[in-house]
Amino acid sequence: MLNWIAGCIVLLIKMGMVLGVLLFVAAYLVWAERRLLARLQVRLGPNRAGKFGLLQPIADAVKMLCKEDIIPDAADRMIFILAPGVVAVTALLMFAVVPFGPTMTLYGREIPMVISDMNVALLYVFALSSLGVYGVALGGWASNSKFALLGGIRGAAQMISYELALGLSLIPIVMLAGSFSLVEIVNAQADYPYLLVQPIAFIIFVISAMAESKRIPFDLPEAENELGAGFHTEYSGMRFGLFFIGEYVHMQVLGALVAVFFLGGWRGPFLHPAIWLLVKIIFVTLVMIWIRGTLPRLRYDQLMELGWKVLIPASLINILITGAVILV
Repeated sequence: MLNWIAGCIVLLIKMGMVLGVLLFVAAYLVWAERRLLARLQVRLGPNRAGKFGLLQPIADAVKMLCKEDIIPDAADRMIFILAPGVVAVTALLMFAVVPFGPTMTLYGREIPMVISDMNVALLYVFALSSLGVYGVALGGWASNSKFALLGGIRGAAQMISYELALGLSLIPIVMLAGSFSLVEIVNAQADYPYLLVQPIAFIIFVISAMAESKRIPFDLPEAENELGAGFHTEYSGMRFGLFFIGEYVHMQVLGALVAVFFLGGWRGPFLHPAIWLLVKIIFVTLVMIWIRGTLPRLRYDQLMELGWKVLIPASLINILITGAVILV
């Protein structure tokens, strides 16, 4: 009984720490993105709320909480309310299987530095990623607005298309590690990161991950020709804020997955393992911001052709080559 209670307390502490770090980093990723894009576009960025604009995320949070929460009269009220939560919660739940350090011993008890070490963790991540599509599609549909519906359909089609390339790109990683567990995949990279032996899989995964997160140059749910923001056009207040939080938490999830599958996860010299993982996540997210400020948005036909005609065939060829090399 005491062991069960102690296990629950440790689990709650790990969940609280991960949730706190995720939300804090998400808030300041917004600040970092604004500052970095401002430098790329030769302007100032946020610089009024606090020194260097460091209090801007707090000001944004207060603004979102204080804004009037409007629900259109013709909207499907229940689905309209739940859709933003689906996007944010699925993104947060993905971090349950990301290892942020080796197993540590405390008072003679081994504590794994992961919330849940599932032997099918990779399938769990893809299952939650698939559920995130529902938040986008239902948010656009429940608004009862043709512009939001178009954005929701485009976003759902884009996410479904690139999930295939995303999943196929990781099959060689599973073949090399011999496990679906993210902990085992990190342990298998003790000698070298998989980026060195799977550069094609890395490129396909990063491109697909950026398309999954719906960020420029894959920001097709938002259409400038319609002057609409896409699936969240009709949202305001904290419900819009949940879509916003979901996007930046999703960026961190993708950064963590890139680190786990290709960069050795928490492994690195001199620094604490959790700090190494955080550094790798921030590096990947900053590269995504840099790409946003550099490349133009693709046309929708170009987006679909890249996914179906380039990335998926390249993933299948990479799987065949990896299998052949392993057999030889």
